[in-house]
Amino acid sequence: SKFKAEALSAASLSHPNIVGIYDVGHDNGHHYIVMEYVEGKTLKELIDLEAPYDTQTVLSYGMQIVSAIRHAHAKKIIHRDIKPQNILVTDDRTLKVTDFGIARAVDSATIVSTGTAIGSVHYFSPEQAKGKYVNETSDLYSCGIVLFELATGRLPFNADSHVSVALK
Repeated sequence: SKFKAEALSAASLSHPNIVGIYDVGHDNGHHYIVMEYVEGKTLKELIDLEAPYDTQTVLSYGMQIVSAIRHAHAKKIIHRDIKPQNILVTDDRTLKVTDFGIARAVDSATIVSTGTAIGSVHYFSPEQAKGKYVNETSDLYSCGIVLFELATGRLPFNADSHVSVALK
């Protein structure tokens, strides 16, 4: 029921910069989501090939990511794992945020905290790294890390272990 609720919540998103979800179901004990097929590469693949990007490209990509995040937040959905691996880039350079698998629908009675860190350590917000309350600003922090990586070709925080990265 948790999977279905979260998948249906993500399916409520309809935006040109978010991968569309067409169906959610259950068959022979397996849950599934039918999503839009996006031909292209992940933003991470392109960063590895092309970064650092010029200012105009960083701004264009940033506006597309923030537009998708703003739409999700307007629907009370926090992504919680914004990273270039979860952003697809079409051949015409349209960005599409995907993988709302750990997203949470929130309302005034919901506190998004699990006591454990969820997401990708290099893109975590500090509150995620501490397993604390997560809200819309957590997605914006992660977006800032993505923009930094686009502009510089590197991550702002790196270390020998995931724990060390999270502490930074």
